[in-house]
Amino acid sequence: MKTAEEYIESIRKMRSNVYQFGKLIEDITTHGTTKYTIRGVAKIYELAMDPQYEGLLTTVSNLTGKKINRYLSVMQNAADAIANIKIKRFMFQQTSTCTGGRCVGWSGINALWATTYEIDKKYSTDYHARFKKWLEYAQENDLAVAGAITDAKGNRALGPGQQEDRDMYLRVVERREDGVVVRGAKVMISGAVASNELIVMSTTGLREDEKEFAIAFAIPRDAENLILVENRRTGDTRKCEEGFDKGTECGGVSESWIFFDDVFVPNERIFMNGETEFAGPCVMRFAACERSTMGGCVAGQGDIKIGAAVAIAHINGLGTKPFSDKLTRMAVLNETLFGCGLAACANGKLHESGAYFPDNMLSAVTKVHVATLPYEQSVICQDIAGGIGEVGCVPSYQDFVDEKLGKFVKKYCKARASAESRLRMARLIEFVTMGLGVPGCMHGGGSPDAAKIVIRRSLDLDGFYLELAKRLAGVSEDIRIKEEKKK
Repeated sequence: MKTAEEYIESIRKMRSNVYQFGKLIEDITTHGTTKYTIRGVAKIYELAMDPQYEGLLTTVSNLTGKKINRYLSVMQNAADAIANIKIKRFMFQQTSTCTGGRCVGWSGINALWATTYEIDKKYSTDYHARFKKWLEYAQENDLAVAGAITDAKGNRALGPGQQEDRDMYLRVVERREDGVVVRGAKVMISGAVASNELIVMSTTGLREDEKEFAIAFAIPRDAENLILVENRRTGDTRKCEEGFDKGTECGGVSESWIFFDDVFVPNERIFMNGETEFAGPCVMRFAACERSTMGGCVAGQGDIKIGAAVAIAHINGLGTKPFSDKLTRMAVLNETLFGCGLAACANGKLHESGAYFPDNMLSAVTKVHVATLPYEQSVICQDIAGGIGEVGCVPSYQDFVDEKLGKFVKKYCKARASAESRLRMARLIEFVTMGLGVPGCMHGGGSPDAAKIVIRRSLDLDGFYLELAKRLAGVSEDIRIKEEKKK
């Protein structure tokens, strides 16, 4: 396995293809708005080498029998899935933010493991063998793998094959004997700049006549004709490299848009190519993994909010007693998220390919809560902090150390504790409630409305639930309202 330094060096050696504000970022490992994301992923590599985290961040490969980083593993039982949840919470506590450069790729790996197995079973293809060969390569080189799932989508009322511009969904524009050429975009991808490779998949179920969109593959993040545009974030337009203004030492959500400008993908890296009936099941497996794991990720975020709320309460001179109900509410919200994720993992099923997947229904329930509960936590955290915890309410670090202004900032920002401690905690609260420390709670892992569709489809309202109530109440007559068929 790689050390943190070896990982950072592997990123530094890659071709520069990341842009921001119209300019190419020559070295993303040192650039002001990308280096913190890379440091966050590097923390995974660092801690994986620590013996006390043996078994949490590492496991044994089902391909080689060697010790590997768990982010590159195939989950084989409930314990593996639960470890996934625990890792995400732990890493958020360590880095203060999302480490999507490895997290989302893990979900893609597991989804494709089962899907390639099924395609081969039906069509006698060799996708599964190709995938296993690529995965062994990724494990041997301890690669950071991000997941590229979300298409641009264009007109949301229309499917991929109905778009006026068919490039709104990533598609194959040319098939060759040695591979395919793809065109399109993957948008809002967490941590892509911090990855060595990308797992690329379809984002939705497809019709039989939409074969050009049924494509899945792995590709180096610096592949020819692949372009990444990094998002604009708070802090990008101001100097934030000093003191408490930079947030934390490692961490900061990185979101990219990835443009595939006729990118060639060789056959050995293609894991689906036109098999439309498998696109939907593949993305559903991905969603089950990703939505359940967000219960751990966002619980880690909540841990920091609770800690910051407690700290600022003491710094302001009030302590925690006046806020005990609010802090308890934050904890209830947090453990609800974590518990939903754990339940989804514990109630999952083993696929015939040997991969284990969390329960779809409970994963979707986790996602719905992820889209709401963290925001309530943020409100409570800012409430406890007072106005100083809101973005834009405190002077900059430059003013804090300024020869003329510093004495005033230090004098009037102090409370029970020093001005510096108070301002540092205020910045952390900004970071984790409104800034770069906030992962995509609303739409990460898919929208809450998409998750609700899964829930509705899983509910047997007029079957199981109705008959349960009838049996217990002793009702024997048929009370169901028959829906008339539309003419």
